[in-house]
Amino acid sequence: MTDDSFYNAVLIGIFLAALASFASLMFATAPYGRHEGQRRAGPTLPVRVAWIVMESPSVFAFAYFFAVGAHSTQLVPLMLFATWQAHYVHRTLIYPFQMRVGANSSMPVAVVAMGVIYNTANSFVNATWISTYGAYPTGWLADPRFVVGLAVFVAGYVINRHSDAVLRALRKPGETGYKVPRGGLYEWVSCPNYLGELLTWTGWTIATWSLAGLSFAVFTAANLVPRALANHRWYHDKFDDYPPARRAVIPYIL
Repeated sequence: MTDDSFYNAVLIGIFLAALASFASLMFATAPYGRHEGQRRAGPTLPVRVAWIVMESPSVFAFAYFFAVGAHSTQLVPLMLFATWQAHYVHRTLIYPFQMRVGANSSMPVAVVAMGVIYNTANSFVNATWISTYGAYPTGWLADPRFVVGLAVFVAGYVINRHSDAVLRALRKPGETGYKVPRGGLYEWVSCPNYLGELLTWTGWTIATWSLAGLSFAVFTAANLVPRALANHRWYHDKFDDYPPARRAVIPYIL
């Protein structure tokens, strides 16, 4: 059984955390990846280990919270569960081993800990919604919200995967430096991988038609938009010939 007041408190907390994250990240970029070492970050973990630990709740905690729900054996909740896991099983258990990172690349433990807390809370509100609180009869499969949402989710998923593949291809085995990415949506924005992520969870929000989904989309934007802007500035500072027409994350707009 899920306590309504606790569920609502966690949901509100995610919206408030999104606001706080956005305000913070507009002034201080999280110190990992290309921004690693810009400021002291405390103890660190190897980046692959950090990524697996940080993302694991989105696979395993989500599965648990979903399984204990009253609607977990119904068709539409199961399809939504499979949609979520299609993204996160890859993101947690496959993507870290595809990353081409330096031997000393690391992520601050503080960033990992915050990621674990958020991903657990996010998994709780979303899995609990689709398996307990939400009403998704079989007819939902023909509802325009589900159809459009799933299409947007798939588009974002494909963009995200393709953009990550372009970045990986920039580095030959053993290389750790940065280059200007070319091709695909990289001709339009500096961070199409983030654009794909934004579309993915916007699609999830539409398909589930829920405040839980909206909280995820808002939190994703609050974290990725400031980082995309920081990455965009970093590219311009590092490469004199960086394409001037590219935007940070949304073509022609931002």
